[in-house]
Amino acid sequence: MRIKALQTLYAFYQAETKDIQGFEKSLLQSVAKVNEAYLTVLNLTIEVAQYSIVDAQERASKYIPTEEDLNASTRIAENKLIKLLQTFPSYTEEVKKLKIDFSNDQEVIRTLFKDFCATPEYKAYCTEAEHTMSVDREILIFFVKKLLPQSVLFEQMMEDRFINWPIDKESVISMMVKTLKEFGDTKQKLAPISANWLDDREFMMDLFKLTIRNNGEYQDYISSKTQNWDPERIAYMDTILMKMAICELLNFNEIPVKVTINEYIDLSKEFSTPKSKVFINGILDKILIDLKAEKKIRKVGRGLVE
Repeated sequence: MRIKALQTLYAFYQAETKDIQGFEKSLLQSVAKVNEAYLTVLNLTIEVAQYSIVDAQERASKYIPTEEDLNASTRIAENKLIKLLQTFPSYTEEVKKLKIDFSNDQEVIRTLFKDFCATPEYKAYCTEAEHTMSVDREILIFFVKKLLPQSVLFEQMMEDRFINWPIDKESVISMMVKTLKEFGDTKQKLAPISANWLDDREFMMDLFKLTIRNNGEYQDYISSKTQNWDPERIAYMDTILMKMAICELLNFNEIPVKVTINEYIDLSKEFSTPKSKVFINGILDKILIDLKAEKKIRKVGRGLVE
């Protein structure tokens, strides 16, 4: 949620027209895109499994098929988890609504399947005497965690479809693994984008709006601690990260101070310069001293301030 707020704030501050409502809508859409990417990868996984049938037919219809061609395994297409997901209404309805298909990406599916077939894990799966739900889960988790990230074609396809794929990829794969581990006969529910979406949505939107609303105040705090710094040497992203951190310290009473500081230091490692983490940590520490002295840090619960 912090990453999505950061991306949208960066775009907002760079924009000539400051249409807050428009950017709020864009923020929510960026989160929706993460869910769409997740459903795309889920659908792709099912399509790759189903391709085993096409592959077996093509191999059997060769002019001179080998014995291996005539006995190509389609076991993955009968995967119990795949079968459950294929008929799960929430999944099928979302895929239809979002118009997810791979008619123009058949080469991606074919290549992924061929790469899958070449792995020792897939070969062992096809010769497994008994296919339990546990075995069916593990082979799909292997495909998602180990095989997909290595595929250049997969990465290219996802980057073509989703502009923020490099940033969202980790969250999408995590949602996929959660689904494959938990979905079953007794629990049929797709992985949510967060465990408490309503609360997280409110946090994200408030963080975005309050950072903009109090921009001048937060900039004053930063300026007072960077007087000896050349403004041109301060990365623009660092300034936004510090404003967000100050906003969180002042307005979100149930988030521990240490959590806030650490979260924005971690974000600086991913989105700013190599030296940003040290700079941001030092400036925020100084600002925090002032905020405490002014009694503006009001945390609910023991141990949330230190």
